[in-house]
Amino acid sequence: MSPLKQHLADTIIKSMKAREIERVKVLRNVQAVIKQIEIDRRTGLDDADVLEVLQKQLKQRHESLTIFTENDREDLATKEQFEIDIINEFMPKQMDDAELSVLVNAEIAKQGATSMRDMGSVMAVLKDKAAGRADPALISKLVKQALQG
Repeated sequence: MSPLKQHLADTIIKSMKAREIERVKVLRNVQAVIKQIEIDRRTGLDDADVLEVLQKQLKQRHESLTIFTENDREDLATKEQFEIDIINEFMPKQMDDAELSVLVNAEIAKQGATSMRDMGSVMAVLKDKAAGRADPALISKLVKQALQG
């Protein structure tokens, strides 16, 4: 079992003992998604795969949070924010914009990328380097800016 999955399982047990029912629901939901993917792929997930699942879960909840906030559903928005906070506990420290810009510029220089045609190869490397620590959409935006400007 990967260390991240073990940490998730341990946290569920700890939360159950503390009778944190809502927290256990969120964690079990995430654990169920991970197990379903493992069943579908017929293989265990490593930490990188688990981080990818967690990022997708966060993205879904952020989208829901935006919709609920726009439609003045504060009750549902609060629930989504609670779930986001819990899932974020398992995510590595996020890179700030300055760190990400340095990483993007270094990779572009390393590959000698000069045009948008090179964006795919730059993104492929950066996706792995910043896995779980930066939003891929933000990375893409920074790469586009660097290659166009």
